[in-house]
Amino acid sequence: MFRLGRVLQQVSQKAPVGRLYQQPTTTHMTSLVSRFSQLRTFASKPTTTTSTTESSGPTFLTGFNTQGNAMNSIKSSASPSSQFKTKKPTTPGKRWLKRVPRDHLYKGKAVRNLTIAKRSSGGRNNSGHITVRHRGGGHKRRIRILDWQRAETGLQTVKRLEHDPGRTAWIALLEHDVTKKLSYIIAPHGVKAGDKVTSYRSQATAEDEEGGGVDSSITRTVAVDAGNCMPLKMIPVGTILHNIGLKRNGPAIMARSAGTYAQLIQTGETGYAQVRLSSGEVRLVPVDACATIGAVSNPDHQHEMLGKAGRSRWLGIRPTVRGMAMNACDHPHGGGRGKSKGNKDPRSVWGVLSKGGKTRKTPNQFVVKPRPRR
Repeated sequence: MFRLGRVLQQVSQKAPVGRLYQQPTTTHMTSLVSRFSQLRTFASKPTTTTSTTESSGPTFLTGFNTQGNAMNSIKSSASPSSQFKTKKPTTPGKRWLKRVPRDHLYKGKAVRNLTIAKRSSGGRNNSGHITVRHRGGGHKRRIRILDWQRAETGLQTVKRLEHDPGRTAWIALLEHDVTKKLSYIIAPHGVKAGDKVTSYRSQATAEDEEGGGVDSSITRTVAVDAGNCMPLKMIPVGTILHNIGLKRNGPAIMARSAGTYAQLIQTGETGYAQVRLSSGEVRLVPVDACATIGAVSNPDHQHEMLGKAGRSRWLGIRPTVRGMAMNACDHPHGGGRGKSKGNKDPRSVWGVLSKGGKTRKTPNQFVVKPRPRR
């Protein structure tokens, strides 16, 4: 074949070719090459430049006009990740086990001075009566003391990310660059070891005490990066938030669970800001209350599967028995012959309607728009 190709090439170079014959061949070859290149481009994998361009923008942010790196570090927490860790079904408990990888977390123990012992009660009160059902047992735990105030100013370095057995999100160990003081915070999504975070709570308080009639927004300089804490009046509209407080000097109250976040809709120098929560509820929050930039880490926690009942017992969760499987003296759905609720609407063990019944007696004055209900 190689010799035949060389002979054809020599013949084509020696033989005179007319213009009428050469032009259609060139056009035909050009069209074939263009079609072949299109097919190769469609079938091939995207290059590194294309993937970088597609992943550079935010996935769920609208109107996020900041000067920090929060747009690149915060990712969507609604869609599940394909990086779940599964195991071969060598046992029945491993067949349905699906967990989020924890390879990036610290393998050692927590800082002893930042923990306290947790004494479980098994759901009993001081009289020994069960007041909270389905609790008891579980592994021994220590409660991590988290810094919900973020009152200390100055840069802090993220030393490592850790697992907290008492919550669903990861926690980050911070070390102050000047005082070398250690503290725990909820780890924002995208924050890793070595990053720098800071809090502007004390700076905003000092500006309010000194300000008077001076407009502090002219000289104010803040970095709207993931993990930074600041009052709502300093944050641009459209920013994704978590660890939102409800008072001027109060701790973080809302959006603290894994994968949760809120979005700032409206703010100002005084009064109240409007925040849209993950449930769709729009709520009024004082502009002096502080929040942390970014979403909470471990967004794929909602898609985890424990795999077996024993893993729930390790977490301190006891089994739940259906009401229809009980006796009439134990539950409103109990008793009778066979599967029967006694012509009663679904209700709890205490007789409260469980489907569609209203539980809030007085409306919340800080709710601008309630969450959508079925």
